Amino acid sequence: MEQPTYKSGFISIIGRPNVGKSTFINQVVGQKIAIMSDKPQTTRNKIQGVYTADDAQMIFIDTPGIHKPKHKLGDFMVKSATDTLKEVDLILFMVNAEEKRGRGDEYIIDLLKHVRTPVFLVINKIDLVHPDDLLAFIEQYKDLYPFREVVPISALGGNNVSRLLDTIKAYLPEGPQYYPADQVTDHPERFIISELIREKALQLTREEVPHSIAVVIEKMEQAENKDVIRVMATIVVERPSQKGIIIGRQGSMLKEIGKRARADIENLLGSQVYLELWVKVQKDWRNKISQLRDFGFREDEY
Repeated sequence: MEQPTYKSGFISIIGRPNVGKSTFINQVVGQKIAIMSDKPQTTRNKIQGVYTADDAQMIFIDTPGIHKPKHKLGDFMVKSATDTLKEVDLILFMVNAEEKRGRGDEYIIDLLKHVRTPVFLVINKIDLVHPDDLLAFIEQYKDLYPFREVVPISALGGNNVSRLLDTIKAYLPEGPQYYPADQVTDHPERFIISELIREKALQLTREEVPHSIAVVIEKMEQAENKDVIRVMATIVVERPSQKGIIIGRQGSMLKEIGKRARADIENLLGSQVYLELWVKVQKDWRNKISQLRDFGFREDEY
């Protein structure tokens, strides 16, 4: 009896900031590996989410939202996103059904015109618009680029996500299973934990703080004679005023960040967690290559 064909491949998700790329990855793999925030440019590194079925494995790359860089970190984020176009088997260009086509979308489409990789138009957040408005929305994009497929979804609710996965599978080449079936990301636990802490800081702080935040895991260890994992982490900001905001009155903000992050970390590790947080000022770190290197950004990418 002939063995069924196994398919596998790498899929890049590209789009403007805040269109729901991270939400989609988390929905597909069934747990949080990419952080989510209503603030744009949340994702800084390429995060690989792995979805494994009986007959296929899909490795999704969640890229930073493409935007006009304002510092070396921004340069890194945009280069990180555009470089993936050369490395993958399929590209998902994700747009927000609530937003009109803008210059950022047109810039991405111009980039796509220079690649031979098949491109899907994925329209996210369809649950927030009237179905009658979708056709006109799709037409404004189809006039600019010959997309192989157009798939409307709601990443948050899961609407039509299974159909999108089936459509992706049809385009993937035959290939091996790159990762074990129970592995959902290629990032180490320390990276995901640092991102979960950064997510809570993003969600809880005011506008002037978010993109000045980095999180460094100083130590992770199993507590002696206890089923408890100790995590010690430093939240890095650029100005003393930001440090004050992160700590909050009598430490209230830092305590809340820790409380919310600990719940997600315990879910990730399947163990009780003792989380200790510090806050440190490193002036203008986003423009210093040595600091970017220390925080895990590869030197050849900025």
